[in-house]
Amino acid sequence: MADSLEARITGQVVRALEGGDPVLVATLMAAPDGQRERVGAKLLVRPDGSTLGSLGVAALDSAVTAGAAEAFRRHRVHTVYLSSEGEELTRLEAAGEAFQVMVEVHEQSCALVIAGGGHVGKALSEIASLCGFRVTVIDDRPEYADPERFPEAERVIRGRFDEVLADYPLDSTTYVVAVTRGHKHDEASLRGVIGRGAAYVGMIGSRRRAKAVLKHLVEEGADPDEVAQVHTPIGLDIGAESPAEIAVSVMAEIILLRRGGDGRPLHEGRGE
Repeated sequence: MADSLEARITGQVVRALEGGDPVLVATLMAAPDGQRERVGAKLLVRPDGSTLGSLGVAALDSAVTAGAAEAFRRHRVHTVYLSSEGEELTRLEAAGEAFQVMVEVHEQSCALVIAGGGHVGKALSEIASLCGFRVTVIDDRPEYADPERFPEAERVIRGRFDEVLADYPLDSTTYVVAVTRGHKHDEASLRGVIGRGAAYVGMIGSRRRAKAVLKHLVEEGADPDEVAQVHTPIGLDIGAESPAEIAVSVMAEIILLRRGGDGRPLHEGRGE
């Protein structure tokens, strides 16, 4: 029975990694004296809240299931310490008298779609690939839509930005950035993706240029609430100037939103 359950959980993880619905797997890593025989137990939670398996204690199953939505939202891999009543504890509070549970979200790696194969697009492609993103680059110029220019990218597509993006599949694991050579092409890129469920839509440019583009989209009939969700100018304010620095600031913003960070220097949290 245990082997069968393990195989079923593994099968659902494999499907998630291949593009199916994500799943959360909680594994009991440590338990108080008298309950250590439960170590290794697994609970799988699906996005709809349904489950497979058990950690062996109903309160633990309930606590993990209750926190699953937040874990899915943040794409998290983390460890929680729980009392036998399912109350979450700090590591110090646990002190060997609590259940230690590793929580992992399994899903297909996130995709970054880059509209624009120029200097910033090239740097973004390289950094995003290093961060584990599946990268697609789109440009309408043959010299920029060249797979040899982007060896790290999964796909390089030559075509009009609006036409390619209008047919490109988007979902909650897809991030889109417009870093083309001009506001006309940036606007065309946004027109093809706004309101279609991407996790993030961003556009490079000055505040004045960004305001003009967004205003024009609304005047054309785009939903103002959806337009307001566009991140522009993109990136965190780190004083970036070079294409590589701009790419770092953009990826930092994407990772911050994906993982649920707050962007403050880590040293400010010392002592907590």
